Amino acid sequence: MTNTAAESAPAPLTSPLFEATRLGPLKLPNRLVMAPLTRNRAQADGVPSDLMVTHYAQRASAGLIIAEGTTPNAVGQTYPDIPAIHNDAHEAGWRRVTEAVRAQGGRMFLQLQHGGRNGHPDTSGLIPLAPSALALPEDVATPSGPQPAPVPREMTIDDIRTTVADFAAAARRAVAAGFAGVEVHSANGQLLHQFLGENTNRRTDAYGGSAKDRIRFVVEVVRAVADAIGPDRVGLRISPTQTVNGMAEGDTDTIYTSLAGALADSGLAYLHLVHADPDQPLFHELRRIWPGTLIGNPVLSREDVATDGGKAKGEELLAAGADLIALGRGFLANPDLVERLKAAAPLNLVRDKYLMYTGGETGYNDYPTLAESRARVRVAA
Repeated sequence: MTNTAAESAPAPLTSPLFEATRLGPLKLPNRLVMAPLTRNRAQADGVPSDLMVTHYAQRASAGLIIAEGTTPNAVGQTYPDIPAIHNDAHEAGWRRVTEAVRAQGGRMFLQLQHGGRNGHPDTSGLIPLAPSALALPEDVATPSGPQPAPVPREMTIDDIRTTVADFAAAARRAVAAGFAGVEVHSANGQLLHQFLGENTNRRTDAYGGSAKDRIRFVVEVVRAVADAIGPDRVGLRISPTQTVNGMAEGDTDTIYTSLAGALADSGLAYLHLVHADPDQPLFHELRRIWPGTLIGNPVLSREDVATDGGKAKGEELLAAGADLIALGRGFLANPDLVERLKAAAPLNLVRDKYLMYTGGETGYNDYPTLAESRARVRVAA
């Protein structure tokens, strides 16, 4: 006797990833977080585009969406077509995105990202700022193509105070634009991470030298943002040991245990750990220090992504003490990732890395849902 399609379909999976939970005042329908993904789809002036409205609304079934790195001021811009949140047009543009996501039942935080030395005057019109006058040791993207990174200007104390205030102002705009909160980006070689790194921070004042002093700027930014919008609306992203954008932290364990300890009593919404690895002692030490929600972004191989989108590694992280699991490429290629994982259905894979950053709909908004894929199969048959 031939099985029907319903009889042969995999049974829906049960997993702690699909459990409802809370993040501060937010009710999350599952523990899956769409990680912030820079995709260069904003308008040249930093205003979110129609493409971005569609993209985020398509992925509203994530427990939480953390929208891509968004600059809190003009000098913090990294690459062309990166979104911003420091004027009325930016705020209005992001409001279109959050309204579209809410209409689909979703929830969003906005990642605030200052690029520091990872910028160029041809992009922002300004000389980049950084903790020390040390250039990024690689080319940087500009509107005319890759160019050698310029030597940044070392930030003065006034620059530091202004930047702290800019982060707080951007957070207030984000909440006004409809975001449930913001994530302060202190990872992946951006400005706050540059203050943490021994090779990028050669300062001899109160913001450089010892671990206690190198974390000072990050702590000041986070506390200012928390004061501006409330700590339960603020998350912090970190990436211990990551060497992207020429980073070398040196005393990684000391830096991050000091940072987590300095903010442990602040009541933040979460700590977001990039490339969280339950086999590494630092993961467990940060879990011990951090009293609140811990988001783990698992280390995934190509096989992990192709097999289950990171589901198994996410479950391992939950068992090791993480509370939420952030996935990137799985959500990029699968607007209905949560539904596919629940159904043990095949996943779309990212077709071409180049298409991630080309600026159009292809490789961004044209990945089919499971229902669309099945409809195409029926038509073809």
